[in-house]
Amino acid sequence: MSAATATVLVFARVADLLGAERVSVLLPPAPTAGDVLAALRALPGGEGIPASTRIAVNHCFVALDAAIGTSDEIAAIPPVAGG
Repeated sequence: MSAATATVLVFARVADLLGAERVSVLLPPAPTAGDVLAALRALPGGEGIPASTRIAVNHCFVALDAAIGTSDEIAAIPPVAGG
């Protein structure tokens, strides 16, 4: 397998940092959710993305070691506070 590009939906603080609501990232062969987070944090502005940002695949939060398919809907959800 070779590296692939995936589109990631980003929200709230992550979107603010990256200046977009969806970004493309280059992922290694057999990517994981952790690879997605690392790729986002490597983008310009991404150094401010919290390590606690959650990755969702097809509308479900996944562990960082979960496999990702480039055709999956991938989203990055930063931690939120409420009250």
